[in-house]
Amino acid sequence: MTSLPESAEGARSTSVATDLALITTFAAFIAACALLPAIPVGGLPVPITLQTFGVALAGAVLGARRGFLAVLLYVVVGLAGAPIFSGGAGGLATIAKPSFGYLIAFPLAALVTGFLAERVFRSRTWSRGWRAWLGVFGSAMAGSLLFIHPIGIAVLGWRLGLSPSEAIAAGIVFLPGDIIKNGLAAAVATAVHRAFPDLIGK
Repeated sequence: MTSLPESAEGARSTSVATDLALITTFAAFIAACALLPAIPVGGLPVPITLQTFGVALAGAVLGARRGFLAVLLYVVVGLAGAPIFSGGAGGLATIAKPSFGYLIAFPLAALVTGFLAERVFRSRTWSRGWRAWLGVFGSAMAGSLLFIHPIGIAVLGWRLGLSPSEAIAAGIVFLPGDIIKNGLAAAVATAVHRAFPDLIGK
């Protein structure tokens, strides 16, 4: 059986270690975003937090696979009992909360954001200047609109006994904030990739 050359094995080990470091760092960053003071929204039990900023940034900076794993790690550690969800919540009791739909949507949103952002940064047309920001912003908005808002609104309405129209009206108030946070995440991600162009493999 042929073994890999020592240099190849070392490079592979370094790559795995780097991936693990990035995944855990971004999971911790999302936790920090969640624990910052939240903004209450009327009588809704779901506040505005910076979690979605962290989720979008994880996908846009790390790409689909590592971004998904970073956000999944955050959710799993929180469900295991660590008080890292909004307001210092954690544990399996979170499953019964109206906000749980947003949590389970986060890894999927990071996956989509990362998948699309990878193509932005690998494109000769879209990887430079304002086009890069626009492409990453669109990637983050796709994650929000395909997963975070639909799943979050569905669970919110179910837990609160709202009709579909009432649930949509309640959930739509989070959209303006997400647009701003996704715009900021796109700006940060494009700056990071300018400094580290090999962060997402070409």
